[in-house]
Amino acid sequence: MDLDKFGHKARKAVSENRKLFDKLKRKKPADLDEVIHAFHDEAFSHIDCLTCANCCKTTSPIFYEKDIERAARALRMKPGEFCDKYLHIDEDKDYVLNVAPCPFLDGENYCSIYADRPAACREYPHTNRKKMYQVLDLAMSNTLVCPAVLEIAEKLKKIY
Repeated sequence: MDLDKFGHKARKAVSENRKLFDKLKRKKPADLDEVIHAFHDEAFSHIDCLTCANCCKTTSPIFYEKDIERAARALRMKPGEFCDKYLHIDEDKDYVLNVAPCPFLDGENYCSIYADRPAACREYPHTNRKKMYQVLDLAMSNTLVCPAVLEIAEKLKKIY
């Protein structure tokens, strides 16, 4: 996975992608979930997250209380210790990681707390959710992080 090439392509497509997602939010096509879910499955049939891990390298998931408790337990820490060591509260009042790349990402792109990872990581890149029109802003942001989401956007442009 050439992340530099991906990043260039993603930045170049921002304006076009923003127009697409704004149009989809306004129109709310009845088949949007079905179409995006099919493109999601297609993209992930040939994109391997372990060869990329750009999400883990560049962004932080939100950690909710249950996520903190689960991850802390996996690391045999108290939730408070986990927060002190790994998290801070951002401008939106959410707990996020102190650093990028994620401190739980190893050199081979494996997550050391995979079974206990936050819900946001479990659901990423959120392109297989119901009511996709509700998370189109998130999808737009994720075109800059996830090659699969950028591919989905490119295919959506051909239909809508």
